[in-house]
Amino acid sequence: MLDQQPPHQQAGNRQPGQVFDLVIIGGGINGCGIARDAAGRGWRVLLCEQNDLASGTSSASTKLIHGGLRYLEHYEFRLVREALLERETLWGIAPHIVWPLRFVLPYHRKLRPRWLLRLGLFLYDHIGGRKRLPPTRSVDLATDPTGTPLKPEFKRGFEYSDCWVEDSRLVVLNALAAQELGAIVLTRTRCLSAEHDQNVWNVTIRDEAGGAVSIVRARALVNAAGPWVDAVARSVTRTNERAPVRLVQGSHIVVPRLYEHDCCYIFQNADKRIFFVIPYEQDFTLIGTTDRDYDGDPGEVHASQDEIDYLCRSASDYLRQPVTRDQVVWTYSGLRPLYAGDGEDPGGAAQSATRDYVLKLIVEPQTPALLSIFGGKITTYRKLAEAALGQLQPHLPKPTGRAAGWTASVPLPGGDFPREGYDAEVAQAVARYPFLSHRHLRRLVRAYGTRIHELVGNAGSMAALGGRYGGDLTDAELRYLVAREWVRTAGDALWRRSKLGLRVSPGEVEAIEHVVRQSVAALPPVPAAAR
Repeated sequence: MLDQQPPHQQAGNRQPGQVFDLVIIGGGINGCGIARDAAGRGWRVLLCEQNDLASGTSSASTKLIHGGLRYLEHYEFRLVREALLERETLWGIAPHIVWPLRFVLPYHRKLRPRWLLRLGLFLYDHIGGRKRLPPTRSVDLATDPTGTPLKPEFKRGFEYSDCWVEDSRLVVLNALAAQELGAIVLTRTRCLSAEHDQNVWNVTIRDEAGGAVSIVRARALVNAAGPWVDAVARSVTRTNERAPVRLVQGSHIVVPRLYEHDCCYIFQNADKRIFFVIPYEQDFTLIGTTDRDYDGDPGEVHASQDEIDYLCRSASDYLRQPVTRDQVVWTYSGLRPLYAGDGEDPGGAAQSATRDYVLKLIVEPQTPALLSIFGGKITTYRKLAEAALGQLQPHLPKPTGRAAGWTASVPLPGGDFPREGYDAEVAQAVARYPFLSHRHLRRLVRAYGTRIHELVGNAGSMAALGGRYGGDLTDAELRYLVAREWVRTAGDALWRRSKLGLRVSPGEVEAIEHVVRQSVAALPPVPAAAR
């Protein structure tokens, strides 16, 4: 099966009997973050994902790099501090897909008192090492432009900083960085079983496209399967300990743009939940999220009509112009795989369950290590990876590469420019590719950063980039995504490598699918590699 992977998924031919130091199950942000960090330290890594990268929880977030203001109410000070410290770190290593936002929190006289909001924001400003992001300020909503979309009863508020992230691209860039450091990343590859023999895991994997089955060997195994973490523990690793996971569903809706300015809103509800209203993809507004327990197949999660109505109703409580169900152009939903053991109250409110990550290491005499990952926020994925490798290091060979903590300063692919340098990168691209529109180039630089040149190459006209679809997607970009970023379907390109699915017609989707299939078929064969 490994022989059948395209060359960009395989880091050289393996020798007979080679044992990976680490096999990771799950291609979400935690699995890919661990793979990048481990490969950089010199360990031999293989990651397998049953679907596309970021096809689960990691592409269904609210797209924020934030501390989690509401977590302060639950006394999660360690989590909030760690997340706040990570904001500027991630902005620094990925300035193309991470950038600052300003959030407006209106004061609601029937909910949390003003002094409590002020205290929370004071802590938010001062416990997380904020250096470049601007501080909190009070806002007179009666005169400030951010008050214009709101109902007139909201007269006072606060404005503070957090950051945006293209969440699924963050996953892909970590996977790409891991691969460039020697890791093997296999998508559409299901882990069927893992059995230990003489201190080594024998992991059986299956290529879901071709059906070929092979066995890889590993000194340690990481279960980073997200909502499937318990299923993997029971049916794959067959350990005696179950993985106690609580699945909490969060859904979002997207509607046409509701206001002109670029600030976001954080609104409170009477049920003590908070939700966000955020400018999205230039022409839209993102509203979310919900919090409710989920019981069912993680692959079937979707936004319910109740959730859609809840978000429309909640936003309408604050906005002058009501948000209605008929405005919704897209919905998405994901599951937070939260830890449900060690005294956690399974009957407590979903929004109060901890979002902190929990790492469970199982090491028994004469058996290799197994680490299971629970919870976590996309903001803290890098620190989770460091903590995971800290637990695994005693059970792995001595690292031969970079020291722990290296991921805080090394840019992700395409992010090798100053954190405030996005506009300068766009200006350079405009000068180099005058035949592309400014809007098109801004999107390409946001997605690929300095690697835009690998995509556009020496093209001197739009015609040289081939067919063109909604949102300025071209055949050249599709071919790049297939060759470099594991795209295998139109959905991979339109909803996880981008959000251009909001702009293409059904007929264009069929044409895009055809180009993707042709590009996959044209990939060069891979030399036979020992199983």
